[in-house]
Amino acid sequence: MVDLKHLMSLIKVILVGLFSLLYMIQPAMALSEDNKAINQLYTQFALAFNQLDAGIVENIYAEDACYVPENQSKGITMGRDNIIAVYKKFFGKIKNKEARIEVDFRVVERQMETNNATDVGYYLIRFHPAKDAEEPISEFAGKFVNVSRKNADGKWYLTVDTNNRSETPFYYNAKPSPELYYGRQFSPLTAEIHVEQH
Repeated sequence: MVDLKHLMSLIKVILVGLFSLLYMIQPAMALSEDNKAINQLYTQFALAFNQLDAGIVENIYAEDACYVPENQSKGITMGRDNIIAVYKKFFGKIKNKEARIEVDFRVVERQMETNNATDVGYYLIRFHPAKDAEEPISEFAGKFVNVSRKNADGKWYLTVDTNNRSETPFYYNAKPSPELYYGRQFSPLTAEIHVEQH
């Protein structure tokens, strides 16, 4: 005959174990979802560049975001509306040249806090001139630090976007990290591509 007291103790131990497991799994699941949401920002950037659509970029930045460009002659751009204006101007120049542009990213480090994340990594931009321009495809790379914030609506937005130039091998040689965005759209350099080094 089963000892009822022993059975109740066993059930209690099992329940405590299950609750402990759920308690440990919950933050890990939330972290995984946050990583996916932050990674999606880079997917959106790539799409915006591919389509030359500043409207897509608008959904990436927080209202109070700031953009720190790599160009030494340009100051810090404050506020989402002003950042979008920069993208509209840039994409407009590409359209006027009847060219197209691609970008991708490789995040090598992400530091997470409750509602904030800081990403460090490399980017690569590839410029395709107009077909009748008879110019080679060119590319350049850079390093970036991005800070994102999870707003009250549960969505992640970019609050700080800063970058500077680097040599292209840094992008190509960056190793993937678990759960971090790692662009794969660009294959290594070929002879017909002109690499811009500044």
